[in-house]
Amino acid sequence: MNAEDLYQEIILDHYRAKHHSGLREPYACQVSHVNPTCGDEIELRVNLDGGVVADVSYLARGCSISQASASVMSDLVIGKTVEAAFGLSDEFTELMHSRGDLQPQWEDELEDAVAFIGVAKFPARVKCALLGWSAFKDAALQALESGTATATKGVPHAG
Repeated sequence: MNAEDLYQEIILDHYRAKHHSGLREPYACQVSHVNPTCGDEIELRVNLDGGVVADVSYLARGCSISQASASVMSDLVIGKTVEAAFGLSDEFTELMHSRGDLQPQWEDELEDAVAFIGVAKFPARVKCALLGWSAFKDAALQALESGTATATKGVPHAG
């Protein structure tokens, strides 16, 4: 099996068995993002325990790329500090804008997310892959700015 086939299999595996799918409580912030180009949608919740990403849950509708990317993203950021999670988001964004030129450091840092290197060759699909990452970053920033990062530990969000 060559690398491209392996990468396609990783994406399909995450699409078929989405990790962290389904909205859960407690959460500090919930956001909704839409890719108007293709109609992909995601509702994403983030819960922060201090400066650590305690949980990410989501409901995604749309193509296999956007749903698989949200699954991979949630695996990567849960348990990381917000700063480290934002660093991973920045690296994934850089990967998606690379037009398919894989850099060696990405394989260690991004784990299954490197499977989207093939998607980077298709500019119309890049927004699909970035949708969940963008929603995560938005929700985490809002949670930090609102001061709910530690207030939700073990307590469901009201509303």
